[in-house]
Amino acid sequence: MNSSEKLSAKQSNLIALLLTERTIDEACKKAKVSVSTYWRWMQDQDFLDQYGSARHGILENPVAKLQSLSFQAIETHERNLNCENPSVEIRCATIILEQSVKGIEVLGLQNRVEYLESVLKSIEEHNAQVSEPSR
Repeated sequence: MNSSEKLSAKQSNLIALLLTERTIDEACKKAKVSVSTYWRWMQDQDFLDQYGSARHGILENPVAKLQSLSFQAIETHERNLNCENPSVEIRCATIILEQSVKGIEVLGLQNRVEYLESVLKSIEEHNAQVSEPSR
């Protein structure tokens, strides 16, 4: 059974409204759920998982669109590096360098997170083996 099957209809409705309404209060009013119930549900891992999944799903399309536009943006900066307007050329060069450094930082963090996840998985597997009763 997945997380969405564990949620009540009211919880699922609230999640949908949390994604479309401007405030938590507005979402709770439309869902006919008290704000204190919302906060209690926010302590429930199944509710949190489903809410996080829904939020993530909504962001996938805009992020994909931004990624596809990034190639055009890079080409624009590349064109403007040689536009014979020194201030524009300097600004484009600065942006390219800043984004390159940020990209390297993000890739480094991604590698570190992947490494830490693999270490954690190894520890969990080891602990599972150690805690199994001998036969």
